[in-house]
Parts: sequence; structure tokens; C-alpha cells
Amino acid sequence: MMMMVVMVMMMMVMMVMMMVTMVMMMVMMVVMMVMMMVVMMMMVVVMVMMVVMVMVVMMVMMVVMMMVMMVVMMVMMMVMVVMMVVVMMVVMMVVRMVMMVVRMVMMVMILLMILLMMMMVLVVMGMMVMMMVMMTMVMMLVMILLMILLMMMMVLVIIVRSLTRLRFLRFGNPALEEVRRGDLAGVRQLDQLEVYGNNLKRYDPGSLGDLWPLRVVTLRLRGPFQDNLTLVSSIFHDVSYSETFLVVADVLLSEKTSAAPFSEINRRRVRSILFQNATLTDEAMIHVLEVMDGASLESFGLEDATFYGTGAWKPARRTHLVNMDTVYFRNIEVMEVFKFTSFLNLGFLLKYLRQISIINCKVYVMPCLTSHLLTQLEYLDLSSNLLTDLTLTESLCHGHGILRNLRVINVSDNALKSLSIVSKLVTRLDKLIHLDISQNAYTSMPPTCSWPQTLTHLNISWAKLQRVTHCLPLTLEILDLGHNDLTAFHSVALPVLRELHLSGNKLRRLPPGWLFPSLEVLLIQSNTLNMFGPMDLQLYRKLRALQAGQNRFVCSCEFVYFMVWRWGGAVEGSVELTDRWDNYLCDSPLPLQGQRVDRVRLSPFQCHRILVVSALCGCVLASGILFVILLWKLHVVWYVRMMWAWLKAKRNSGNQRRRDAAGNAEPLCYDAFVSYSEQDAEWVEEFLVPELENSQPPLSLCLHKRDFLPGHWIIDNIINAMERSRRTLFVLSEHFVHSNWCRYELDFSHFRLFDGDSEAAVLVLLEPISKDDVPKRFCKLRKLMSSRTYLEWPQEDERRAEFWSNLRLAVRGGDEL
Repeated sequence: MMMMVVMVMMMMVMMVMMMVTMVMMMVMMVVMMVMMMVVMMMMVVVMVMMVVMVMVVMMVMMVVMMMVMMVVMMVMMMVMVVMMVVVMMVVMMVVRMVMMVVRMVMMVMILLMILLMMMMVLVVMGMMVMMMVMMTMVMMLVMILLMILLMMMMVLVIIVRSLTRLRFLRFGNPALEEVRRGDLAGVRQLDQLEVYGNNLKRYDPGSLGDLWPLRVVTLRLRGPFQDNLTLVSSIFHDVSYSETFLVVADVLLSEKTSAAPFSEINRRRVRSILFQNATLTDEAMIHVLEVMDGASLESFGLEDATFYGTGAWKPARRTHLVNMDTVYFRNIEVMEVFKFTSFLNLGFLLKYLRQISIINCKVYVMPCLTSHLLTQLEYLDLSSNLLTDLTLTESLCHGHGILRNLRVINVSDNALKSLSIVSKLVTRLDKLIHLDISQNAYTSMPPTCSWPQTLTHLNISWAKLQRVTHCLPLTLEILDLGHNDLTAFHSVALPVLRELHLSGNKLRRLPPGWLFPSLEVLLIQSNTLNMFGPMDLQLYRKLRALQAGQNRFVCSCEFVYFMVWRWGGAVEGSVELTDRWDNYLCDSPLPLQGQRVDRVRLSPFQCHRILVVSALCGCVLASGILFVILLWKLHVVWYVRMMWAWLKAKRNSGNQRRRDAAGNAEPLCYDAFVSYSEQDAEWVEEFLVPELENSQPPLSLCLHKRDFLPGHWIIDNIINAMERSRRTLFVLSEHFVHSNWCRYELDFSHFRLFDGDSEAAVLVLLEPISKDDVPKRFCKLRKLMSSRTYLEWPQEDERRAEFWSNLRLAVRGGDEL
């Protein structure tokens, strides 16, 4: 029974421990839930909905896990109870039989309980690890979401900052129907704004009111001008400032009510307004002027507009626009222009104007009466119209100087033909500074012209002028004669000219620089220039900028060197090339055509032909001299002479053989030919000749003094004498080596040695002489002196008999000595 009690108590203890474990797990789960709730409370400010969804999912997962855990624990408890019952029954059955086994069973049960406890602990730890993993994953997910949110906020900040730096905004499209306040939040300090709202139906006042300073505003509000003028007034109120240049585009102003929104412009004191791509009537314009009565408006313009009406301006003559000084009309088409009256009714407005631009409006005349009204006019632009010499005369009141304040006139791109008429019409305009008469049909320039003394800028470009005369005013500072047919510019001096435009003509050279002592800028592109150099530019004393590209350059050595090596992008002195190197291309020679001048590389022979030829000639001469010296050092002359002698000897030997064959051969006349120096003649005549010729039998000697034929070339005499002698007796001494004729004789003897007759020479040394004193070219003779015994004249008298005996034997052809 005690055993049973103990076992029951142990089971109760185990159950208590299991309950405690479960309570601890529940507490941990509660703590975790509290922590998660805290996290959720911290995140709820940023993204409530997302966190709620995450927490709901997590709670569901936790509930499911708790239920799974409870089921597992119940199963384990049931298993344990069953096991305990079984164990108890087994114990009861065997307790009586085997008491000793009880202890073992108890031990086994204790071990089983320990194992069960360990399993429970492992399960709990596993659950805790799983919960920690889940918490880690949740925290990572939260961190990722926070990072995404932070990045979105940063992008938003960047966008807002970029919008704060925005300077130009084109806003709207054909589908834009409403603009609400806050649509352009973040946009500040805008300079240019273009609103495309032709179909705009709703606008919250103030939506564009925060944009500032708005220098230029373009409004395309065709629909609102027809249907909702209040909307237009609200927009005008928000975007109009005194410094704003207001462009009203794509509008139709045909009724009186259309002018109502412009009262807002008057209140906002806008100074400049331009109607662009508009359709207007004179009635609507009259009401616009009435609405703008007393306004600060200074500039009024129409561009690409169509005008209907007859020009009945009288109703607006009571308006006061004293600040209006600029009128700008461009590409205006007046419908039924034949019904249109003059501008005399606008005299109340014309008297204030200082600048008038009427461009490409098909104007053919401005009546002189209208010109009388323009008392303050300083700038007049009538370009791209239909003016002729006759109508321009009417417009300028026949040159009476009515427009005395006029400073700038632009009548370019009309039908003017006479430069003389134009000069007369402006002569009395004593404040005229700038005159543009370009793109007209001028074909010639009169010899002389009269101009106002104040004229400094003259533009006669894009005409058909072929030459320049003294018609040009001497007061010019800027002259544009570009794109004419000029072939030369000379003999016309302009002392104060600073800028000259001559591009697009047919000039072949730069104008003389001495004609323009004050010239600073010269443009001469697209002409027919071949080249220019430092001498041309030195005449321009103040020139600092040059444009000369797109010409037909001849890439000579001087031009390429001047352009590339001396200029290198900067011309002589302070002059600079202000156009691109791509404009400087070679036109000739043909191999270089199309190449950039700065990339051309010419050979020294092309650039310095005379120098190169002179150098080559010098090299050839020096080589010739060196060659001659080399020939002399190598004794080539001697070899040539020997060859000539050999050929002559061969010819003689051939003749000799033919004579031998014919039986009339010349016999040998001498036993020996004696070769000696003139300084040694005394020894030869006193000792040698008597001893040999008086011997028994006597020997016949050939001496040049007595046996050479007079009148023959000495070389022929030497050769004939040696050919007719059996031996050649050389009397060697220092005088012999340095004697020219002896050397000839030695040369020919040397040749005979080469021909195989090694017995032909007998050497007698009159005085001691080394073989080294014999010239090195006599290699055979030097070899003989080394290999054969030669006779040496003894100084002792007792040895001379033996010398003469040996000499006779050698001459007669005895054995070797």
C-alpha cells in the first residue's frame, strides 16, 4: 500500500510539475503577446492597417500552435496515465511473486519518468525556439517594411526638393479638366510656366498662387475664354505679377465680354502681354484697351494672329496708356484688308510708342501721316514685308527727317532695289545708329552716298552686290556684307570699323589690313580663299578674332606650317580662330583633298625641295670626294693603269705571235733593260754599263737616255724596251722608290711578274733598303724579295768582283743567286 501511495504522490507531483510548466508557457506566451502588442502600438502611427493584419495573422498562428500544443500535451498525459495504470496492474500482479523485482520496476519507472520529463523539457524548448524564430521573422519583416517606408519618404523628399528647384514647368494636356489646390505642392520659385488648359472646366483659386517669381507665363485657355471667364480671371489673378511677361495663346476674342478677365491683369499691374495664335476682332481689342485704361502696360504684342474688322478705333481714344512704349506684331493676317482704315485713330496711343515691330505682316506702306504721329519712336522694324523704294519713301516722309528720334531701322527682306534712295531717306535722321537693309535686291553700290554722321552699324548682307565703293560711311563700326557676290574689297578705308562680316562671298584673299586700323573681328568664311599667312595678318594691328573656315585652301607647306605649328589654335599675336578646326579643310592638292589642315603631314622634300636637293647634291659631292680618296688609298688608279698596260701588252704579244707565225718576228735586242733613278745615273754609267757591256761575251743593255725613240710616249718606250729585253735590271735605292718614272717601269715589270715570267726581274740594291719601302701594291715583287736572293752593291772593293760575276750570270739567265 505504501508503494501505491508513493506512486500516487509521484504522479501528483509530476502532474503539478506539468501544470507549472504549462503555466510558465502560458506566462511566456502572455509576455510575448504583450511585447508584440507594444511593438504594434509603436508601429500603429506609421502603418496601422498593415501591422493589424500582421498581428492578426500572428495571433491566429499562435492560437493554432497553442491548440496543437495542448492537444499534444493531452495526448501525452493520456499516454502517461495509461502507462501508469498498466504499470500499477503489473506491479499488483507480480508484487506477491517477485518482491525483488519491485525495486527494478521502480527504477525503470523512475527512468521512464526522467525520460518523460526530458522529453517535456525538449518539447518546451523546441516550442520556445520556434516562437523565437517566428518573432525574429516578424521583426525582420517589420524592419523591411520600415526600410521601405523610409526609402519612400526619402524619394518623396528628393522629389519635393527637386520640385523646389524647378525653373520651367509645362503643365496640362488636352485631357486636363480641373486643377485643384495642392496639385503643384512643392513647386517654388518657378521662372517659366506654361499651362495647357484649353478644356479646363474647374480651377480652385490659389492653385497657382504659390508659384513665384514667374518671369514668363503662357496660358492656353481657349475653352475657358468661351465658357468660363471667371475661371480665366482666377488664373490671371494667381499668375500675374508686375514683372511677369504674360502670353495668352490659342484664344478667340470676338465679343466685348471676352475682355473682362483682362481687368485682373490691370489690377495686378502687368507690364507686358502677348497674344499668340489668337483670333481677334477690332471690337474685342477696343474693349481690351478700355479694360486696360490707366494700366501699367508697357509692351503689347500679337504673334501668329488673325484679325477681323475695319479698324474702327475711335471708341478707345479716351483710354490712357501713357506707359505703353513697345508694340510687337509678327505674322499677322488681316482679313479683308481693303476695308481696314488707317491708324490715325490710334494717335492717342502712337504718340507714346518708342519701339514698333511689324514683321511679316504684308505691310507695303506706312503713310507719312502716321509717321508724323510717332514723335517718340526710336526703334522701327518693318522686316519681311512688301516695302518698295517708292513706299519706303512715303513711310519715311521723303527723307524730311520726321522721325528724328529714330535710332534703329530694320527694313530687311523687302523689295528694295536702290541703295542710293535709302541713303537719302535716312540722311536727316541725325540720331540713327543702326540700319539693317539686308535681304533686298541691291545689285550695285553707287560711287558716293550721304549718310547720317551717327550711323555706326550697317547690314547689307544677302544681296547681290559685286563690288564695294566709297558709298560706305566712314563712321561705321560694324559692317555686314556677307553672302553677296564680292570678289574683292580694296581701296575703301574705314578707319573706325571694329567688326567686318564678309562670309559667303567670292573673295580670293584677305582685304588689306591697312584699310581697317581699328578692326578687331573679321568673319570671312565660305569664300574662295586659297591661303593666308603672317604677312596678311600683321597688317591688322588690332585684330583679335578671325573666322576663315569653309574656304578652298591650298595646303602648301607654308600654309600648313602657319596654321598648325605657328598658330596651334591661336593665330599670330593675340588673334584667335573662333570657329572650329572642322571648317578648315584642304581643297588641293588632290591627295589631301577633304583632310583637316591641322592633320596634314607633308614630307620635308615637299616643303623644302631646294634645301633637300642642295643637301643631296652636297652628299653626292662629298660621297664622290670620299670615293676618290678611297680609290687613291686602295690604289685603284694604279690597277686601272696596270689593266690598260696589260691590255696593250696582250695586244703586242698577240701581234708578236702573229709575226712569229709569219716568220718576221722581231728578235730580242737587249739582254737587259736597266731601270734606275736619275740620281743613280752616275753609278749606272760609270760602273754598271762598262762592267756588263765590256764583259766577255758582252751584254747588251737598254738605257732610256740613249735607246728610247724620240717623239714616242714615254710609257710606250718603257713597254717596248721591256718587251724587247730578256731581263729588267732594277737598281733599287731610296731615289728609285720615290721616282715617278722608275715606278712606271716597276709597275710594268710587276705586271710581267703577274703574267708568269718570274725570271724577268733582276734586283740590285745599290744601298740597303727594306722590302717595306716597296709599295704594298707590288705584292709579287715584295714576295720575290722575300723568297729570292737579290744582289747588293758591296762597299768593300774586294767583294765587287764577285758582285759583277753574279750579276752577269743573273742577266744571262743562270741559276738562282
